[in-house]
Amino acid sequence: MQSALCSVYSDLANSTANTLRQKEGEQKKKTVNKQRVADLQNKVSEGERRTGLVDTMLENIFNAVYVHRYRDVDPKIRLDCVTALGDWISTAPDKFFTAQYLRYLGWVLSDTSAPTRTEVVKQLSKLYKRNEDIGRLHGFTERFRPRFVEMAMRDAEPGIRAAAVGMLDLVRETGLLEPEDIDNIGRLIFDSEPRVRRAVASFFAENINDLFDSIVEELGGEEGMAEAVGEDDPDDPDVPRRSWLRFKCLAQVLQLYSSGDEEEAAEREIQRASFIAGGPEVNSRFALAAQAVYHGLPDIKDWESLAGYLFYDNSTVAVNGEGGKSPEYLFRERCQLNEFEQTLLLEILNECVKQRLLEAVQSETDKKGKKTKVRVDESREVQENTALRLAEVIPRLLRKFGANPTTAVAVLRLEHVLNLEIFEELRQGSTMYASLLDDINKQFLTHVDQGVLAEASIAILHGRSFDDLQEVTDSKLQELWSDTIDSLRTLVGAKESDEDFDLTGLCNTVSRIANLASVADCVNVFESEARSQSKNTAEPISASPAHLLTGLISSDPDESDGGRSEDRGQLTIDCIKALLFYNMWLVRSPQTSLTSSTSPPRHLPDTSAFASALLTVMHTRSGLDPVRIAAANASLDLYTLYASFRHLSPQQHPSSKSQTNNLTTPPNNKGKAAAHRPTNLDSLVQTIPLDSQTCILAIFASAEKHHARLSHRGLEPAPDDAVDDAPEDPESDPEEDEDDAGGEQAQTRKLLAEKQLCELAGKMVLAVVGRVFSPGAEGEAKVRARLKRNEKRLGGDFREVVAYLEEKKRQGKEKARSGGGGAAAAA
Repeated sequence: MQSALCSVYSDLANSTANTLRQKEGEQKKKTVNKQRVADLQNKVSEGERRTGLVDTMLENIFNAVYVHRYRDVDPKIRLDCVTALGDWISTAPDKFFTAQYLRYLGWVLSDTSAPTRTEVVKQLSKLYKRNEDIGRLHGFTERFRPRFVEMAMRDAEPGIRAAAVGMLDLVRETGLLEPEDIDNIGRLIFDSEPRVRRAVASFFAENINDLFDSIVEELGGEEGMAEAVGEDDPDDPDVPRRSWLRFKCLAQVLQLYSSGDEEEAAEREIQRASFIAGGPEVNSRFALAAQAVYHGLPDIKDWESLAGYLFYDNSTVAVNGEGGKSPEYLFRERCQLNEFEQTLLLEILNECVKQRLLEAVQSETDKKGKKTKVRVDESREVQENTALRLAEVIPRLLRKFGANPTTAVAVLRLEHVLNLEIFEELRQGSTMYASLLDDINKQFLTHVDQGVLAEASIAILHGRSFDDLQEVTDSKLQELWSDTIDSLRTLVGAKESDEDFDLTGLCNTVSRIANLASVADCVNVFESEARSQSKNTAEPISASPAHLLTGLISSDPDESDGGRSEDRGQLTIDCIKALLFYNMWLVRSPQTSLTSSTSPPRHLPDTSAFASALLTVMHTRSGLDPVRIAAANASLDLYTLYASFRHLSPQQHPSSKSQTNNLTTPPNNKGKAAAHRPTNLDSLVQTIPLDSQTCILAIFASAEKHHARLSHRGLEPAPDDAVDDAPEDPESDPEEDEDDAGGEQAQTRKLLAEKQLCELAGKMVLAVVGRVFSPGAEGEAKVRARLKRNEKRLGGDFREVVAYLEEKKRQGKEKARSGGGGAAAAA
């Protein structure tokens, strides 16, 4: 009824206003018709009387019903009230578009119901789109603006936050937002929620445009810009152009909105905590911001112009004209980039290239999802031009930014999006790609930063995935192997002959070897023996790299070994990584032979030296030393890796005519598989020695305590025979320092501790499933019970890891992972 009365009120108000205008028009005529004026006045009076009656009815109903129901206990009723008031304001603005009624919408902004808050934001957005009535919102906006900003930044529902950002974008157009509010909303471009980033993209783009316009005014307006850069040449992106200034504004604002080095350091710490280099790529927050604003800022779609801006050397700007005050000089001066801005724009360049290629692929299909030859040809042309242009851009960027590890990482990531199929089809493609690999190899050999080594390794792996380019890639890879292994022999020889050897150089070399082993078969390289003499020793170093790396692990000093324990510890970790990859490649050869028609290798790998070295490290180190944890993880991986031969059966072995289609043998075929498998492979399947098991359980206990302390959780009391590993030096317990740390630092430590615990527990679970621990009460049963003791006390992630011990759950997950196929037998 109230809505109907609003329509009547609006019609009466409009009719009365029209009649009043007719009366005023009649009175302005030279010859006034007094009778007509009197009749019009009577109509106006009657209209005002009727409008007053309807106004009274609206007021009474509002006070009797709405004032009480807008805060009803039922959220659905509150939602209906918000919707109704929004409709009333739109239908009868003269009555309801006032502060007296708008305040009810403002109060509901804090409603506990998410749908109600969503609806009030929706209704307010409609009101802010009414440009003719925007003046009526000034007082309301001043009163509730802090709540608008709070909803956009901290509401529990991402959808409401995104809607609030959209509303604030409308408020911004009215000029009712404070500069501080504009900056706070602009910082949401780094938000973790994609919907919020997409919603704030247009808001952020306007911030960039405002800064750009202010700088243009400082440079003399459009006339000054025309004199400084002239017309943009689409064929030469390396010459100065207007978009460069917008790129500078983008970098400047992103740096301003960045929350500081502390969060970036925490982000890098989490990324580098991974045990194996070259894991899944994690986009930085600047790359995610570039994704959001890609469609809001047309200039960044021209990635070649951005690359040309990065090529330009602003330090060589010549002072000319009026004592260095010419528009051209001032423009180039304003476009100068600092180191942080260069890194930021390189990440944005990477994202822009990805988005451009993604657009090309998506353009192959029309709205109905059908591909046409014209669309496919156009998409192919874009991809080909992009690949060829990138092949020219990446070496130039490496020459300019390759010296800095941070910028080198950003440039090397561009190779990941390079479509190498284009080079396979071109005559000069292999030559061009070989030149690019030379530049990547140079980065690999000259940098010690783990990020650069990982990105360069991934680039090499990318090239090896294409058959026509594999020969070129393998030749460059062999050069890297030769350089790194020769360096290893030289440095180890110096270590044996001189106590003051280059420990840093040895660490860097072993780190490179570990990264190379992660992407290429290293068995032949690791088992080769050198015949040449080392430069620094009189005796030739003929031992294989595998033997040298094992020796470096065995000679790992304990914590009391001088002040170089940190570098020495990192050296041991890298040696463990390299040898673990080496064993993975070793296992691959017998598995390949068993699942094909080739004969198995006669000489099987000997893991005793590596396993013994790992045990030595676990004994000599204590607590949660990173080297000790790496040794425990590697030891579990090593035994579990070779336990895979227990279930491996041949497809077609020369000594047998039977064939098996699956690597995992069904229970009723175990006897046949064992008969067909070479007996010497059984010697590779070993159980973890009791000494190693004791060390692993002790490390696991320490990891449990560490995570429980940081996450403020309690642990189940240990039985009398439980294995524990208390810190040897109680005074060095970092609990007090960690509790005093700031919020972000404490959260980072907590996440890393949980990751450390879950990683170790996951490897222990796999070892139990693979029957790597010895059977009996002191072996597998003891480990299983130890894992399940605090299953329900250390968080959901840990609970899910331990739940894999349950056979039914494990088989269900394996069945789901295989798309409905049979689960692999665990026994």
